[in-house]
Amino acid sequence: MTTLFDPTSESRPTRHEPAPRLASLEGSRIGLLDISKPRGNVFLDRLQVRLEESGASVERFSKPTFTKNAPLDLRQRIAERCDAVIEALAD
Repeated sequence: MTTLFDPTSESRPTRHEPAPRLASLEGSRIGLLDISKPRGNVFLDRLQVRLEESGASVERFSKPTFTKNAPLDLRQRIAERCDAVIEALAD
């Protein structure tokens, strides 16, 4: 069993089930979300290469600032266009 911790400041944690894994990266559309912290793009650049080598197509997205949640229209665009999303956190 894997335990994931929510980094938000909830006083009473909520239990969430993880989303189902993709059966394969081959033919999948993966969104890479840069939250606009320094060097997050470096991580995503390398990850994009690896994903494309595995047969996935990659689309890049960026939050306007790391200090706020992604705007609703950006979240909707990612959900409509991607099978999965990876968010970069780096400094």
